[in-house]
Amino acid sequence: MARQADLTAINCTSCGAGLDILGGGRVTTHICPYCGSELDATAGYKALRKYTEMPRPDSPFKIGMVGQINGVEFTIIGTLGYAEGRWEWVDHQLYSPTHGYAWLTVEDGHITFTRRFRKEVHPGFITSNRVERAEHRPSAHAAGQRYEYYETSEPTLTFAEGEFTWSPMKGAKSTSVSTMSDNAMLTFVETENEREVEHSVYLDAEETLQAFGAPSVAPRGTHPLMPYREMRDEALRKKIFMAAAAASLVLLGLLLAGGNVVLPRTTFDASELPAEITFDLTRPGKLTRITFDADVSNSWAEMDVTVYDPQEEPLFETGRLVERYSGRDSEGSWTEGSGTASLVFRALTAGSYTIEVDLAAAGNWQRTGTPVSAVSVGAVEGVVAIRWLIYSSLLLGFGALAVTGRHWLHDRRRWAGSDWVEEDDD
Repeated sequence: MARQADLTAINCTSCGAGLDILGGGRVTTHICPYCGSELDATAGYKALRKYTEMPRPDSPFKIGMVGQINGVEFTIIGTLGYAEGRWEWVDHQLYSPTHGYAWLTVEDGHITFTRRFRKEVHPGFITSNRVERAEHRPSAHAAGQRYEYYETSEPTLTFAEGEFTWSPMKGAKSTSVSTMSDNAMLTFVETENEREVEHSVYLDAEETLQAFGAPSVAPRGTHPLMPYREMRDEALRKKIFMAAAAASLVLLGLLLAGGNVVLPRTTFDASELPAEITFDLTRPGKLTRITFDADVSNSWAEMDVTVYDPQEEPLFETGRLVERYSGRDSEGSWTEGSGTASLVFRALTAGSYTIEVDLAAAGNWQRTGTPVSAVSVGAVEGVVAIRWLIYSSLLLGFGALAVTGRHWLHDRRRWAGSDWVEEDDD
């Protein structure tokens, strides 16, 4: 049952307080700010339940404020508080008669604008399980932009008041997988009942607060979507930075050329798996890299791997995901993944080691996928840990590049909150 279209105010059916109706015809729930009762907007504002002991989150915005965002006038109709660990933020539901519903998020004084994303996304949805299986940072493509994985969060709803197009539940949890481009964020949100994709952009805090007549609040720290502001003569300075980076890459390449091949690339048909292959290690204490290749094309393969020590006892068990995709978008051709995965371990004793490889699962992307038919395995002993070289190269050049590295430093700060860790950083 829909409510009256011209309804502008009601009295709370639980406590009798007067409540303004601001949110348009798709509102289903109204939570009274005075008594905490949840009212069913589709059934004569019948009281469904009451929420108590909800600490009000700190936000400069209030329900009923009106302001323009990107030239469109929105009204704040609802407020939600979220928490995850020590992090807290506020979502304000917005409504525009011409542009529908959106969200205004406040976190550490930073403000972002979020709407549901209805354009095509590849892949269609990224789950937390997909992130956990991936060896390389997952990514998504949409509207000609590439979005790289940023974080997975499981926030808890701690506060709710106002009008909403759904029924907020105190204590309810959701899972959000966030991906980020240079200027926007795609978030894959999953609850018990639905999945949706949201698109967020950064708003200038001072301009937005003034637009809504809200008190001034200074942003703290660097938000992941905070844009970079260039300085004068930055193009010339970037060339100097690139020259230094190229020199570092040459040195890095010389180090990567080291290592001793102890297992030449050996190929197995998929039908031959599981398979075992033995190789000898003679330099105990050194790192050994095992590389896996699969002939995937718009497809993926998940492998189970077990390494046995010279006493034929299992040294460790792990899994590796190999995937490769390609296609075209508005910017031309794109590829993702390499069809290669690897693992690194340190052998404490010399002797003959054995790898057991099995194909645990495989699949194709759409109709263009080619099923995996072969898997290759190889090993190199005495590989070099390169992280120290990267860091030392940056430190040596930091004095001369302190100014020209502003963009790099800003980007580092944007990604500092990411929970993705490359395997070599473990």
